[in-house]
Amino acid sequence: MANAKKKASARPDLGSIGGILLAVGGILGGLILDGGKVTDVKQVTAAMVVFGGTFGAVLLTTPMAAILGAVGKLGAIFFDSAPPVAETLDQIIGYATQARKHGIVSLEQEAGAISDPFLSKALNLAVDGMELSQIRAIMELEIDLMEQRGEAEAKAFEAAGGYAPTIGIIGAVLGLMQVMKNLANIDEVGRGIAAAFVATVYGVGSANLFFLPAAGKLKARLKAAVQLRELMLEGVLAIVEGLNPKLIRIKLDAYIVQPEKKASEGKNKAAAGAKPARQPVAAGS
Repeated sequence: MANAKKKASARPDLGSIGGILLAVGGILGGLILDGGKVTDVKQVTAAMVVFGGTFGAVLLTTPMAAILGAVGKLGAIFFDSAPPVAETLDQIIGYATQARKHGIVSLEQEAGAISDPFLSKALNLAVDGMELSQIRAIMELEIDLMEQRGEAEAKAFEAAGGYAPTIGIIGAVLGLMQVMKNLANIDEVGRGIAAAFVATVYGVGSANLFFLPAAGKLKARLKAAVQLRELMLEGVLAIVEGLNPKLIRIKLDAYIVQPEKKASEGKNKAAAGAKPARQPVAAGS
């Protein structure tokens, strides 16, 4: 089965990319329409206070392994590398069909060629003749550990989203302290107060435009990954039980969301329509 060796290519998440562009563009656009300038919110010292303080607080409260994992998942916020559920289901049905015709041992070569480590491990355990209960226990433990790691990585972004607004207020207070030293120059006071509140903008903006939404997106990705692995596990267990491939598809079809299900059905209909039609038999032949 050639599709077993294919690795899922990362697809741009238009929701994440478009969302952050719309949010930042809307805020800056409103600032410009109100007579302001982009340079009004461009301040290096405020960025140093807010982001330096936020990352320091996150380092203090979050284990380093979770922080490194969260940094590694930055790409997952804007790109989705998970294979389509319908494609994975078709792959499992192919294995079930082969196992039903030639026995589950015939899947040994296929199991070694699978790019997804979870499905490869589960199928290898099945080929090795391990009991259903043992396969389920081993693979469910792996799912639980993956879920715990994913939640810890999402909480790192949540922690940053919680600290950033408060650090922004600290930055504003520090700026106002400097303003108070120059009360004799009223022109500098107004300019200094405006600059002081940039730190608050950075803190509240980064929390609500990136850190907290990123945590939510990672949780959504984690939920989808768990469901995909549950589908893989149930599919492998059904293969071990020797269920009919049609019954396996009916059982696992619930994992496919409606838009993807319609797209998959459209592809199947298109493939069926592409088959050459039977030639009519000539009269008298």
